[in-house]
Amino acid sequence: MFWLVDDHGRPVESVNEFLALLAARDYSPNTIRAYAHDLQKLAAFLASRSLGFEQFSPRLATEFLKLLRTTTSKRAAQRLGLTTTGHDEGRRLSPRTCNRILGAVSSFYEYLISVERYGGGENPIVQVPDHAAARAAGRWRPPLRNSSRPRPVRRALRVKTIATLPRPLPEATVAALLAQLRRRRDRAIVQLMLEGGLRPGEVLGLHLDDIAYGRRRVTIRHRDDHPRGVRQKSRRERVVDLHEGHALAALSDYVLHERPADATTSLVFLVGGGGRRRLEPLGYDALVRMFARAAERAGVREPWLTPHSLRHTHATRMWEQGMRELTLMRRLGHASPDSTAIYTQVNDPAVVADYRRALGLDPPDAAGDPAR
Repeated sequence: MFWLVDDHGRPVESVNEFLALLAARDYSPNTIRAYAHDLQKLAAFLASRSLGFEQFSPRLATEFLKLLRTTTSKRAAQRLGLTTTGHDEGRRLSPRTCNRILGAVSSFYEYLISVERYGGGENPIVQVPDHAAARAAGRWRPPLRNSSRPRPVRRALRVKTIATLPRPLPEATVAALLAQLRRRRDRAIVQLMLEGGLRPGEVLGLHLDDIAYGRRRVTIRHRDDHPRGVRQKSRRERVVDLHEGHALAALSDYVLHERPADATTSLVFLVGGGGRRRLEPLGYDALVRMFARAAERAGVREPWLTPHSLRHTHATRMWEQGMRELTLMRRLGHASPDSTAIYTQVNDPAVVADYRRALGLDPPDAAGDPAR
């Protein structure tokens, strides 16, 4: 559980009650920690003006946003925990991070309003009706709802962001990374993420009984008992088939020849060797460090290159090889088609076919039907 304290070490009760509510609603530890860090920035902003949470207003919200966009972090910019980049004064918060903080503040004030601890009336993060969301099925719900049906709204106070495309890894980069993996365990992890499109939490949370070698598949189950706080992002359990052959072969090789035989846990990926952490389940930080060191040794390290890039690579490759959008959505465990649609923008066969026809490179009847 995460708690927020002020500069004097005293608990910030209203924020901690909100975090406790999120924990009771079974939000993931990573999400709760993100809320705590975001609300810490709000608490520091108000404390610098000798104000309380109940005095936060739309006018102060605009000042808070300006502060977020103009100040830098207290520590230097880092990537993957190995080297430091940028200037000594740190880096500025990205537009996405600012919007996430504003979203956390908005949810916090929705909570304060619902428990009648905010006398300012409306949510200080200015909101306007969202008519498009009112027509969408399965739309996002706030962390806490009043008894009446909430109106769909969107925040008017936000920073413009860039709709970036995923960056799949070139085959040469994948080969270079695999060549630098020194443990069977690490090779199995990378191959599972690359061939199955698994998220980091999904691969680290695998148990031995989730693997079906004969049927060539793994089952992704929702669990919340990992000692290192690893959790699956989606609450939809699913089966991921692995018919390419590399991932299951690497996984079997690790389990038979490198995984500690005296382990009492059924979790697949453990710390090996003879150190004090031997037999402990692998966590997020260890995975990030392993991947970063392999990228460093291979000479392919880039700021955007993370373990999650392997999932992007798998999804893009499956789409380009003809997998339909709906089935790709189910394979990746996405809750919304919008999450899957981003991979269709990397290389849309329909766009390529029309472009070639416009240039006269393909006869109209030879290009085929680009509709998917």
